[in-house]
Amino acid sequence: MSKTWLIAQREYLTRVRKKSFIIMSLLGPLITAAIFAVPVLIATMSDNNKVVAVADAGGLFTQKLPEPKDDISFIRVSPDLATAKTEFNKAKYDALLYVPTLDLATPAGFQVFSRKGLGMTLQRDIERAVENAVETQRLSKAGLDRAVLDNMKADVDLQTISLSDDGERSSSTGVSTGVAYICGFLIYMFIFIYGIQIMRGVMEEKTNRIVEVVISSVKPFELMMGKVLGIAGVGFTQLALWVLLSLGITSVVTGSVSPEKIAQNRVEQVNKSAGTTTSVKAKETKNEGGAMIQALKTADINVPLIVGCFLFYFLGGYLFYGALFGAIGSAVDSETDTQQFMLPVTMPLVLTFVIAQATLMTNPNGQVAFWMSMIPFTSPIAMMMRLPFGGVPMWQLGLSMLLLIVGFIGTIWLAARIYRVGILMYGKKVTYGELSKWLFYKG
Repeated sequence: MSKTWLIAQREYLTRVRKKSFIIMSLLGPLITAAIFAVPVLIATMSDNNKVVAVADAGGLFTQKLPEPKDDISFIRVSPDLATAKTEFNKAKYDALLYVPTLDLATPAGFQVFSRKGLGMTLQRDIERAVENAVETQRLSKAGLDRAVLDNMKADVDLQTISLSDDGERSSSTGVSTGVAYICGFLIYMFIFIYGIQIMRGVMEEKTNRIVEVVISSVKPFELMMGKVLGIAGVGFTQLALWVLLSLGITSVVTGSVSPEKIAQNRVEQVNKSAGTTTSVKAKETKNEGGAMIQALKTADINVPLIVGCFLFYFLGGYLFYGALFGAIGSAVDSETDTQQFMLPVTMPLVLTFVIAQATLMTNPNGQVAFWMSMIPFTSPIAMMMRLPFGGVPMWQLGLSMLLLIVGFIGTIWLAARIYRVGILMYGKKVTYGELSKWLFYKG
């Protein structure tokens, strides 16, 4: 055990002293935030100030054109399609909407022309403008005023409460979804980052023949466990630094801009992109902004349970997969040869994350969620994406933890059997059949 500790200590100190570790620890929260923010920012910037020409042969926009917004405006051109196309090419508009002679019961035949293909946002905005105009004419024909109809729309807020044997607990589906996604994403990312570090570290020592010297004084199992535990410590250290830095950045931002203001601005942007009419927009902005703040304040998430389980599944998932990554590194001579063994190991992780977004967060207590949170290959991510929604019985949580511990012991045994042979094997193309033979070698 002392040798394992010494190897773990050496792995830890070597990696945390590297400049790359310090730089990534400082930039990690900013890069993570950029992953989510940059695509939204680019999508917003790319669709700004679009001008759509309208050739209204059907008289759909006779009274008025759609109201301009920040990112799109409409201009009337000749109702004749040939003339309108000439104006479109001459004036360099972003799109040309042609409205044919209409049958309000079955409106069809609308055409949109553009030079370089129509973006999804612009197409959605044009469709919504046409739909609103058709609806307005239908209401007018039926003798109804659209403004009156908008004022009659009801806006009801539901208060969600979890009712169980422990009593009633206030809940928020939006907050629970956010917490579940963050926990699952962090575990997914850290297992990949540090699992691959283990694999590359083992390969480097093997190809440099350093391991031949080390293996003369320690057992292969002690060497592998020391490396896995040392890099686990690096992962925990980096996670702690990211949490502290994120809290610091959040405190500075919320100190200068109130959470109420941020939520209010976010709701205004959503309403603007949704094309909500002005009279309804003000009402919905106020209600939705208040509901968002209220949800954040009243969400009753069992924080100690979430934090405790996150640390357990973070460590358990890392150890489970880290041993397998170490075994892969010992079995091959170059990174190219790792591809055939990486797919079966990483596929459960990728599959869990994809299914989680489609199924686990929409039905966190269904059969799929239950079985995925029990199987050790998927439970670290699946269980952490179930817990924030509540309703997970303690026996399921205990069984999931027990199975993960048993699975970890099994993968450690499996990886150690491969590691003791593969770490001293050079120049041989390893197959799955060869790996299965290594499991039963004696000595």
